[in-house]
Amino acid sequence: MFIFGNLLTRTGITELFGEYKYYIHTVLKSELYIARRFAFKPRSTSKPTFIIVIAVAGIALGTAALILTLSIVKGFSAQIENKLIGFSSHFQIRQAEGRYFYPLPADTTRLHAIDNISSVTPFLEKNIVLQSKGVHGELIQPAMLKGVDTNTLPAFLRESIVEGEWLGDRDASTLHILVGKPLAESLQLSPGNRLMIISTSNRSSGGLLNESDTIVDLLSAMDLELATVSGIYETGLNEGFDDYMIIADLGAMQHVYNADKVRISGYEVMVDDIGKLDMTNRSAVDSLGYPFYSFTVYERYANLFEWLKLQKNITPVLIITITLVAVFNIISTLLVLIIEKTKEIGMLGALGMPPGKISGVFLSQAFLIALVGIGAGNLIAFSFSVFELHFQLITLPQKNYFIKHVPLQIELFDYLLVSCVVGILTLLFAFIPARIAAALKPGNALLN
Repeated sequence: MFIFGNLLTRTGITELFGEYKYYIHTVLKSELYIARRFAFKPRSTSKPTFIIVIAVAGIALGTAALILTLSIVKGFSAQIENKLIGFSSHFQIRQAEGRYFYPLPADTTRLHAIDNISSVTPFLEKNIVLQSKGVHGELIQPAMLKGVDTNTLPAFLRESIVEGEWLGDRDASTLHILVGKPLAESLQLSPGNRLMIISTSNRSSGGLLNESDTIVDLLSAMDLELATVSGIYETGLNEGFDDYMIIADLGAMQHVYNADKVRISGYEVMVDDIGKLDMTNRSAVDSLGYPFYSFTVYERYANLFEWLKLQKNITPVLIITITLVAVFNIISTLLVLIIEKTKEIGMLGALGMPPGKISGVFLSQAFLIALVGIGAGNLIAFSFSVFELHFQLITLPQKNYFIKHVPLQIELFDYLLVSCVVGILTLLFAFIPARIAAALKPGNALLN
């Protein structure tokens, strides 16, 4: 309080500011102060030297590239995984050989009693052949008709409607369907069109043919129904999804196919914690017993998830490459600065500064450059992510990548991880030029 009172009695703001500045400079470590002067205060101007700007820019771009790489890979995997789960849930429970069965309240009660299960919904699948009238004649395509509870489908399916409208509440006596865009283009369909659904009746499963069927059996079991296209959806998942899956209301589908009324193909189960999926899956099958079996979405679409895993496996290679570029950038920068400041280093040695502190000056310089570069890189990555998520300017070929726009998943952990890794590696490799600076002899340095 005494010191503070004396300061207040001074008669000039300039004098007060001068003493405050002097106090700060004396408290700061000499290495950090000299490093800041070396890096950002050259002799001729108050602007940072060109080599410092290049070093900061290199670290900033490397940091931003690393963060964006992680964001894109994670965002891509998350979007594809959500779409696959939206089509088939976390895991499905069926009976052996795909037989239809009658849903029992006791079964759903057992399933809901298992921890981690959030919802259980019945579904019905039936292999069919679609026939429509095209410009040049009849068009025929195989498909899978899936009856679901339209009130419990994921939001992304509703958002994927590109033409027409959602099924909604409709007359159960008429079958209204949603058709994928590739399949609709093959059959030349648009909302409101009617088409014929060819299937077989009196089957114990959703299969179209049995191995023992003859032509007479097939013709006698032929079942023809008319359906109306309510809407056309496009999720980006082509093979086995948009080009094959037809979605209908479960109640309407059971009403139209009287032979299969009430019976279902199985249950689709969603869980709260995806990390406990395998354990929950086993518990569900054990609670129901034979002839039930189940498979998770990761088992059903193993090829797609292996492809996603391959994308993630490439990520470490990219990260190492970009990090090495940033590290060698800081090494070359410090070496150039040592050459530029050779006389100053010699003067510091002549004034009695020990080699350890001279080394500390350049380590501090590397720290300051890395700090500014990492901060700028984080800002660039975050700004680009927010901008792209809002405007979605970068497009991708959906047939190849299953998505239209670059997916970005912003996670604080990625930003912290990349920042720490780049900062630590920069300081570790900056030790080499720092030791070179400390090894300079004052006499030789001053003569250069």
